[in-house]
Amino acid sequence: MPRLPTFRESGDLPVGVHRATLGRVIERFGSGSPQRVAVASRLVRIHELAMQTGQVRRFVVFGSFVTAKAAPEDVDVFLVMEDGFNIGQVRGEARLLFDHPVAQAHFGASVFWVRRLAAFGGEAETVAHWQITRSGERRGIIEIVEEDA
Repeated sequence: MPRLPTFRESGDLPVGVHRATLGRVIERFGSGSPQRVAVASRLVRIHELAMQTGQVRRFVVFGSFVTAKAAPEDVDVFLVMEDGFNIGQVRGEARLLFDHPVAQAHFGASVFWVRRLAAFGGEAETVAHWQITRSGERRGIIEIVEEDA
């Protein structure tokens, strides 16, 4: 798997959906300040809980955590879930991931999700949309993949 690219002058990753393992993401973005370490810990927990559902198709990280910002406030996650995903079957702490305001309060993370079938324009286009910043510019995002992907 190729290395994650260097930041652009803006402090963002180059435009694109960059694939990396969770370990690489934590290694690259989870150090440098106490806040980065704390946010990385949240990401690890969110990933663990989401994967326990057995229904995650794609796990995307975007926002300030995957930039050069020294102290990102939170981590932003977008999940593409399998069409058969039934939130009513999710139990315990994992269920909190699928209620945006609750996830923000509990995990200190903005978690968005959609079932594959509901991905407007298709799965790839929906994921690519998360590259667009609030100001309308595009920046790179990370898709967390398994070691052998």
